[in-house]
Amino acid sequence: MAGPGGYPAASPMGMPPGGVDLRRGLATTLTVLFGVTIAVLILAFIARVQQYNLYGDILDGGSVSGSDADDADDFYATALVLSTLSMLAVAIVWPIWFRRLRVNAETFAPGQHRFSSGWAAGAWFTPVVSLWFPKQIANDIWRASSPQGPHQANRNLLNGWWVCWVISGPLFSLSLGQWSNARQRALDSGIFGARGAIEDMQTAIGTNCFAYLLTIAAAILGLLLVRQITAMQEQRAALPPQAPYGQTPPQAPMGSGAPYGGAPANPYGGAPANPYGGGASGNPYGAPAPSPYGGGAPQMPPVVPQAPPAPPSGPPAGPQPPYGQG
Repeated sequence: MAGPGGYPAASPMGMPPGGVDLRRGLATTLTVLFGVTIAVLILAFIARVQQYNLYGDILDGGSVSGSDADDADDFYATALVLSTLSMLAVAIVWPIWFRRLRVNAETFAPGQHRFSSGWAAGAWFTPVVSLWFPKQIANDIWRASSPQGPHQANRNLLNGWWVCWVISGPLFSLSLGQWSNARQRALDSGIFGARGAIEDMQTAIGTNCFAYLLTIAAAILGLLLVRQITAMQEQRAALPPQAPYGQTPPQAPMGSGAPYGGAPANPYGGAPANPYGGGASGNPYGAPAPSPYGGGAPQMPPVVPQAPPAPPSGPPAGPQPPYGQG
């Protein structure tokens, strides 16, 4: 049961109604797909480097035949098709897995997210907002899934992956546009007849090689991200409730056996145990002595244990930092 102001306790394992889905099927599939994607991206990078060196030989006056250029182009075309297919498979599985993370994160931190679970899948395919909505959703998921609490969530891996991914896309588009234009100019004037066009082709290939390096780095970091966030959510699901960002966890009740310092219960049954000795009568000073004037033992007023003031129930005073900032 959740304490006041804390995260609700997540269901331990499996997929109960309203619980946390910790099945590893999608995470395992993404891990395999990322491994294949990394391999074919490296193959495409090697093919691009081969093209870059070939056009460098042409510019240096080396002996390069048309068949050599065609072979280099065919090698790259094959690697490009393989890398495109593998990245398409990742693009299909990733939003499904990402939405599951968002649903789990809602259980860990209900009402603390900036976007709904629908945006967790749809933001990747929405023009313009796809440049920052997915990162904000990922930030919220990362904080909510952190076993150490949202205020200690280290996002270096998440930030590195996002930077590589966001930069590589525009570089690919830029380099492919330069390559197509320069290649068309070279073909119009004879395959080796326009030195300026060949220089532009080589420059475009160099930019494309850098874009491939960033994409390979993004794929490697993405694989590590899948493994890390999966482990984080499994650890988070096994923990008790945590306090939200900017608040302290709820304090345990005072006293030993009764809330707020009341008299402890008698472990052997009967009246409550007297913490001061003298039996279970409730008199902290023991049984009274007989009265020297007769009339039996003097009557003592009953001792009523006093409870300390109730702790404040509301959030701490002063402005609190928003959970989803960053």
